[in-house]
Amino acid sequence: MAAFPPITNLQAFEAVARRRSFALAAAELHLTASAVSHQVARLEALLGVRLFERSAHGVRISVAGELYLARVGGALSAIGAATEDLREGVSNSLYVHSAPSFASLWLMSRLHGFADAYPDIALNLSAAHTHSDFELGRSDIDIRYGVPNWPDLVVEPLFEEKIVPLASPAFLQEHSLKRPEHLLKVKLIQSNVSVVQWSDWFAEFTEYRAPERFSIRFDRAQMSLDAATQGLGVALESATIAGRHIAERKLRPVFGLEKAIRVKAHFAVYPLRHAKRKPVEAFLAWLHGETAKH
Repeated sequence: MAAFPPITNLQAFEAVARRRSFALAAAELHLTASAVSHQVARLEALLGVRLFERSAHGVRISVAGELYLARVGGALSAIGAATEDLREGVSNSLYVHSAPSFASLWLMSRLHGFADAYPDIALNLSAAHTHSDFELGRSDIDIRYGVPNWPDLVVEPLFEEKIVPLASPAFLQEHSLKRPEHLLKVKLIQSNVSVVQWSDWFAEFTEYRAPERFSIRFDRAQMSLDAATQGLGVALESATIAGRHIAERKLRPVFGLEKAIRVKAHFAVYPLRHAKRKPVEAFLAWLHGETAKH
């Protein structure tokens, strides 16, 4: 087993990296700046790398330090949260990590139902494009988007989605889009992370190739949908994730839901060892109940 650095060294490193200052880190940790500097130096000696670049202008985290912080910071946060939960007597804490667009566009509006059904469970929700690292104890459940290829984890699909071209009513009124090939005459919004690309849709429903270049690209579904709402073009997104936009008449499926590519792209993922935890069981049961309504 690899040598585990003293927790005091890690705390000093994390505080300096976050505050970008030995003095501010020292005040936060109730230590002297010299003591914090010694803690960081011991950690650097143990690791054999420089974590910070020091100069007369201040301190700057190194590339190695940034990489180390990305892993260590989450672990320290998990330890702190677990300690606080135990101190406060919260035994039913649940940590859920999610793909950002799913969290903001689908999950958030439904969480009140989970809170009402399970008032004794303390839910902690985080969102990022990067997958949660279960080995670091950052989450109990990870709601992931993409093509499922996660060995040694339980993977549960949430629902089947219809991927369709979406545009604002004003955009549709301005442009006559009667047939799929008419999309070649308007601006198309590219979602870089989508499992279904415009090339897939054009191959499925037309005899034409999709454009090779797009004037607007995004790496999140929410931004693509917002851009389409503003009339910047036609987005190719999930009618499920865009459900609120469609219900509020901010967007409309250009050709209805008939010309849709069906996929399963959102999954609840977790280690088997988490399966028997009561909060995990409760959240998964509630989540599948909500997706079944869809």
